[in-house]
Amino acid sequence: MRIWKKDISIESLTRSHANTATALLGIEFLAIGDDTISARVPVDHRTVQPYGILHGGVSVVLAETLGSCGAYYSAPEGQRAVGLDINANHIRAVTSGWVTGTARPVHRGRTTQVWQIDMHNDAGDLTCVSRITMAVLAPQAG
Repeated sequence: MRIWKKDISIESLTRSHANTATALLGIEFLAIGDDTISARVPVDHRTVQPYGILHGGVSVVLAETLGSCGAYYSAPEGQRAVGLDINANHIRAVTSGWVTGTARPVHRGRTTQVWQIDMHNDAGDLTCVSRITMAVLAPQAG
């Protein structure tokens, strides 16, 4: 069952992230399913730490980007979503290629949402799992 309540496309996601940390890190949106969003981040000079492996914080940026988009686009028109809490378990180091994340809802309530983001390397190995809790906010008074 399709959960999106706002118009969503790869193009609109890419456009809305222009000139942000997402764009600076080279994150690319890949796919939108009925209840999933996928994107990838390159493992390159922008995203590695001094030991040449993907910086854990970059995995968290990918996770928060995907979970935030999922919560926003699945919330009713006019509502916003902001992060309350995020965690990440780093499973496997990555030294090259791409890491692809896929976000799926665990809980979509009236005032909170929880999203799970699983990240894999090019070989399909799990590299990181993350979970984000989002607050769904009512429209701002104009």
